[in-house]
Amino acid sequence: MNRNIDFEDTRPYNDEEIPEAIKRVSENVHFPEIVKYIFPDADLHTFTDNFKKIKTVNEFQVQVMDKVIHTIVNKTTDGLSCSVPKILTNEKKYMFISNHRDILLDSAILQIILYEEGLQTSEITFGSNLMSSPFIIDIGKMNKMFKIVRGGTMKEIFSNSLKVSQYMRYAITQKHQSTWIAQRNGRAKNGFDATEVGVLKMFAMSSSADFVSNLMELNITPVVISYEYEPCDFFKARELYISKRKPYIKDHGEDLLSIVKGIRQWKGHIHLAVCETISEEELKYCDTFLHNEKFKTLGKIIDNKIYQNYKLWKTNYIAHDILHHSDTYTSYYSEEEKVAFKLYMSDGLKEIEGDTKELETVFLQIYATPVDNCHFIQQS
Repeated sequence: MNRNIDFEDTRPYNDEEIPEAIKRVSENVHFPEIVKYIFPDADLHTFTDNFKKIKTVNEFQVQVMDKVIHTIVNKTTDGLSCSVPKILTNEKKYMFISNHRDILLDSAILQIILYEEGLQTSEITFGSNLMSSPFIIDIGKMNKMFKIVRGGTMKEIFSNSLKVSQYMRYAITQKHQSTWIAQRNGRAKNGFDATEVGVLKMFAMSSSADFVSNLMELNITPVVISYEYEPCDFFKARELYISKRKPYIKDHGEDLLSIVKGIRQWKGHIHLAVCETISEEELKYCDTFLHNEKFKTLGKIIDNKIYQNYKLWKTNYIAHDILHHSDTYTSYYSEEEKVAFKLYMSDGLKEIEGDTKELETVFLQIYATPVDNCHFIQQS
């Protein structure tokens, strides 16, 4: 790795930059209302005084972000459970590659779990499409988020991918910081979690070493998060419905609206599992195939780990039975729970213009698809 590569436009803030960023955030016009929403019982003046005393990235994460995410979990869920391999240590740094259902919470929940397990938090990809204001950029970069540029020409996409690949390898091998990235470009809106081969190829771009040595250096570790009630489920159903008829074009600020909706929406139970790190034996097996097939095989291994550790909820089983007009999974839920889910679906979908039956099918598939994928993995 070339130590002279300029990552100034990519990296998160370092400790020396925190005091000025804290000052800017505390003076922002939106700061009081955000504090009031997240910490309704806090005295604004006392909170602001303590906030201004933060001097390091770790202090910001522990004193603010950890409490923020716990508050969101406490307000909008029936509980958060997790499973983390005992072999994870602070001596090794990892490339966490996660299924992606919520813009903010997927990575944020991993951070509070790592902290509770006594492990160092990771750096997190920060899509350029979300960097809409200096206020958001400050909060993101204080929270160990690094920029990943979205869109552009083919030449720009290649250049940006190489830069991100170089930065992540640098973070893991030289900064000794784990990183988090989604398994695909954008959230899985249809309930189907699948690793994009292009993401895996991007990992390898930053090294000329052989396939096994190249990727072993990154300690690729799949992560899976499962929500009982999918964040932004009705937003996703609407987008999928429209996309079947014409290209879907996001409205200005739609991603930020999804972040707010994901934070506030009731999510039921959440489970996050950190899977076993991809082993040398698994990479050697992938290396027996030709170039593209190496990465496709690695993607299948990651997908298998994700679905082996995916937590299915009653909402998944109910949706599957409704969609297929069956009673296959009735042992996983009660009739009252089924009626409640149907009411939840009808109440949300009536706000969306379109054919009701088709919208119901699209919505149910979001919840039912993980059942098929999990059971396919179990049987294979």
